Amino acid sequence: MSSTEPRGVCLVTGVGPGTGAAITRRFAAGRYRVAMLARDATRLAALEAQIEGATAFPCDVTDTERLGAVVEAVRGQLGHPDVLVHNAVGGAFGDFLDIDAEVLERNFQVNTLALLHLGKMLAPAMVERGAGAIVCTGNTSAYRGKPAFAGFAPTKAAQRILAESMARALGPQGVHVGYVAIDAVIDLEWTRRRNPDAPDDYYCKPDDIAGEVWHLAHQPRSAWTFDAVIRPFGENW
Repeated sequence: MSSTEPRGVCLVTGVGPGTGAAITRRFAAGRYRVAMLARDATRLAALEAQIEGATAFPCDVTDTERLGAVVEAVRGQLGHPDVLVHNAVGGAFGDFLDIDAEVLERNFQVNTLALLHLGKMLAPAMVERGAGAIVCTGNTSAYRGKPAFAGFAPTKAAQRILAESMARALGPQGVHVGYVAIDAVIDLEWTRRRNPDAPDDYYCKPDDIAGEVWHLAHQPRSAWTFDAVIRPFGENW
């Protein structure tokens, strides 16, 4: 492969101004054609103009019919995805007495069911090639149910267990599935506003998260990781 030849196709869900954009930039810099999925068409268009090799595909991942059409459009325009990064996230704060059932259901659709649908759409072609990677970005709510995370943690735990099931099924067929749990506050404009007195090293940087996603997607077959938990050095755990 030449230094200018495209390396492959990467599909990233939940492309916002933070982690999703950073993942897009990292894979584009690594010579991937990147399909960016998110609901905000205006934001995607701006990122498409900024990042060479990235293409916008506006989509709500909970709309299964639309998601299927977008996947077909990605295949037609860019090719079969070699890497899927499921970064879309639905979250809510509140204990189990405060959270509406509809909120929990919506978050389950974003975090877990969308992963199921995307896996069913994309994994068969990866298996046929005997190569590919599926990486989920999650957090430590996948391992613990704190009181104020009742509308979120159950869906992330389900997401992680689904990803593990996929990893056990796909690994022997040459397709790597990994889960990156981010035990941190991510460095975003709104988190900075919420924590105005926090030092810079309190935050986990989107570019560093993107680097870990890249690492998992390109691990040698002799040393695959499923669970990767990342946190700033000062995080209390």
